[in-house]
Order: sequence, then structure tokens, then C-alpha cells
Amino acid sequence: MEEIIRVNNLRKVYRMGEEKVIALDNINLTIKKGELCSILGTSGSGKSTLLNMLAGLEKPSKGEIIIKGKHLEKMNENQVTKFRQRNIGFVFQSYNLLPNLNALENVTLPLIFAGIPRAKREKKAREILNAVGLGNRLFHKPSQMSGGQQQRVSIARALVSDPEILFADEPTGNLDTKTTLEIMELITNMVKENAQTLILVTHDVETASFVNKVIYVQDGKILKINEKFSEEGKKE
Repeated sequence: MEEIIRVNNLRKVYRMGEEKVIALDNINLTIKKGELCSILGTSGSGKSTLLNMLAGLEKPSKGEIIIKGKHLEKMNENQVTKFRQRNIGFVFQSYNLLPNLNALENVTLPLIFAGIPRAKREKKAREILNAVGLGNRLFHKPSQMSGGQQQRVSIARALVSDPEILFADEPTGNLDTKTTLEIMELITNMVKENAQTLILVTHDVETASFVNKVIYVQDGKILKINEKFSEEGKKE
């Protein structure tokens, strides 16, 4: 498979007064197009920092982040923002929906920023909300939906622009076990169907079992990478 993400000698150091905190220490990683990956680790392991680096949300202290042949660490803020709009979708633990907008309006937001005409963006938003099982919740606001339904809206919003890469940061952290399984099946099935690349951050081994590549992170370092997963997302 074609390489889509490469990380070389990545290091992130935070300064807290006189103290230096090493969040990431010499990370080297390659992710191929169409892979479903999980960054697995406990709280404070560096997994969310690594996701932020890969998504261009933070600058590394040292090293290279190359996505689709482009060096994110060399881009300015405006260039990174445009790159994300064209190539990346996000799903967050806290959904990050605008409370005063309904499901349809929340999902059309990325298309507004991309300059898509109103009729076309509403058509596309309706289609993807139907695809995530919310065709009957188009005009419901977040406060009128369950946590699972809100996360489905968040998934629809992340995928409506057809990004090549989907980042999901603890997407099931606020959900019960049954809803967690439903959401993970939804995310992985949609990503596979569209031949997209998934980078999932989680502390939960069961959630990580849905992907075919697990990157174990501890103390800012990669401990190991487990690729002994089948295409169906279950352990062989």
C-alpha cells in the first residue's frame, strides 16, 4: 500500500517554568493509505500529543511530519489550516457540536468553509446523516439527542468533506459499552467503504481491537506496533 503518513525522529518538549517535560521522544512511524490504526496508551502516555502533532494542531520541537508528501512542520498556521480542510476529518470525545445548530446545520459547516453552494452542501449533509442512521434527526439540536446520536452527527460532520484521513480522539470515551460498539462499527465500516485512513486514539484495548494496526505508546515512546489484525478488524 502507498504511504500516506511518515514521522521521523519526532520530539515534543513542553517547558513548565524551569522544568522540561518530554511528551514525545524520538518517534518514528509510517502509516499506509487505507490503514486503520490505533494509538493505544494510558493517560499521560503521549498518545493525544502524538495525534495533535499528526493533525498539525501543535508544532514539534524536533523532527518531521510528512503527510501526502507535505512537511507539516514547515507550514505556517494558514497553510496547515488549509491542508486540514482539504485532507483531514476529526471526531472528538466531547462531540464538539454547536448547541444552537441542528444536526443538518452542524454537518454542513465544513462544506460552508470549503465554499460549497448551499443546495449541494445540504444534499450531501442529508445523504451522510442518512448513512449514519440519523435521517429522522436532521432538525434536532444536540440537546435533543443522546450521546450516541450526537457522536453520529460528529462522525457525519468529519466525513462529509470526503477527507483522506480521519482522526478520532477517544471517540467513545463518553459512551456506554453497547453504544461504543455501535459507534466503532460505524466509524470503521464507513472508513473502509471509502478507502480512507483512520488514526484512532484510545486507552481502551477493546476499542483498539476494531483496527488492523495498534501502536502502543508509553512515556512518550512507541513500545511496539501490532499488525496481527485481520481486515475485519478482529484479532487473528
